[in-house]
Amino acid sequence: MKNFIVYEYALTDFKFDHWRFFVDIMLNQNQTPLLDALKACITHAHAPFYTPGHKGGEGISQPLADLLGTKVFRADLTELANLDNLFAPQGVIQQAQQLAAAAFGASQTWFLVNGSTCGIEAAIIATCGTGDKIIMPRNVHSSAIAGLILSGAIPIFLNPEYDPVLDIAHSITPEAVEAALQQHPDAKAVLTVYPTYYGVCGDIQAIAHITHQYNIPLLVDEAHGAHFAFHPQLPTPALAAGADLTVQSIHKVLGAMTQASMLHVQGQRINIDRVSKALQLVQSTSPSYILLASLDAARQQMALQGNALMSRTLQLADTARTRISKIPGLSVLQMPNLDQTRLTVTVSGLGFTGFDAEEILDETLGVTAEFASWQNVTFIITLGNTPEDIEKLVQGFTKLGSRSNTSSLSTRKWCVVWDDKLRLSPREAFFAVSETLPLEQTSDRICTEIVCPYPPGIPVLMPGELITPAALEYLQQIQAIGGFISGCADSSLKTLKVVKIIRNS
Repeated sequence: MKNFIVYEYALTDFKFDHWRFFVDIMLNQNQTPLLDALKACITHAHAPFYTPGHKGGEGISQPLADLLGTKVFRADLTELANLDNLFAPQGVIQQAQQLAAAAFGASQTWFLVNGSTCGIEAAIIATCGTGDKIIMPRNVHSSAIAGLILSGAIPIFLNPEYDPVLDIAHSITPEAVEAALQQHPDAKAVLTVYPTYYGVCGDIQAIAHITHQYNIPLLVDEAHGAHFAFHPQLPTPALAAGADLTVQSIHKVLGAMTQASMLHVQGQRINIDRVSKALQLVQSTSPSYILLASLDAARQQMALQGNALMSRTLQLADTARTRISKIPGLSVLQMPNLDQTRLTVTVSGLGFTGFDAEEILDETLGVTAEFASWQNVTFIITLGNTPEDIEKLVQGFTKLGSRSNTSSLSTRKWCVVWDDKLRLSPREAFFAVSETLPLEQTSDRICTEIVCPYPPGIPVLMPGELITPAALEYLQQIQAIGGFISGCADSSLKTLKVVKIIRNS
């Protein structure tokens, strides 16, 4: 007997109120083929003469065993005959991926053990070659920059919409995509971020429609949207909106282990063979079966209980949003097409920076946020949170409100406004002969590094971009408030690597 999964999406941007997306599958979503195979291997008595070296935990150091116990290491196995092969699946991995494709509404799904990073890299490699143009927002994750370096593609950057009041960058607009495609009709793909780190979802249906008019694929970094497919009150999933390829971090918002993600495709615009080959370049040849099995289990959980779990999660998020918004001096981000499980609280009304508030909440009130920005603190509410967590969060903000800082917060802006600074392709600059210079001497030179400050985790400089005084000032401001600079060789930011100027004698 066939099993049916029914998803209902509220599409506010469409002329009709809602529609139903049916996935008619012969597969039974109760199954966990990969998890079951791993269980069978664990219980099979044998003498192990294969990797990993700890041999089911026998060789694990005692401090690590004390921390984690020994049972988990029995599941840390390699690609044994009964466990299939990630790069050429014909058994339980193939079955698990087929179940996932059906659950998430894809025609084909690949499991990822190197996080969404490798999925984004593979998506760009599979669709773009050296010199090919790809349209994307400038506030992409650093994995997209890595994809440009690996593929040799040329980015056509679009600036996202910007909220000057909250100092937050949102999504790119359909109008910007259309203008870019008119100017660059030879582009090979469009990539967008959906949702943003703040949970804001752009008009992806319109972007997909425009992109497909040029017969090229829409690639989506949906790392934070893996839960969208399982409740009608959540934003439309990228695939249901018309995306051709999407990458989801199942570990970020669902129940998989950290680093476990999925890549989904649908339609005919993506070359399946190229995706598989690209993933072989960027994934480990020794995949963790603990991560793979967690993907299988997370898929089963959402396929069978997803609606109920997301209903509960949305209720918790609504409780937090309602109660916190009533605290004097605080406001909560609310806008159309927002993922309601993402909670951004503006604390500038209390006289605190987001960084100060995050530190107080974490160190003295026992509440740890996902990240902070100049005026805001952002929290991810998932199926793993409890009513007790929400109560602690609300009480934390209540106590923070009682500590209100009487001094007014500076109105300076911390969001970078990018311009067209690309002078070489990211790949050319990354592999160019470089030299290391003191920071103050790098203005108007071409960067060879990915310079990514946390917060906010978006590259300010990348290989091939001209280093501007504004970018240097921004990086120094981030450092001054305790931010961390990653991606560059000198994390203290006293020096930067730039393309060496070769002068002919």
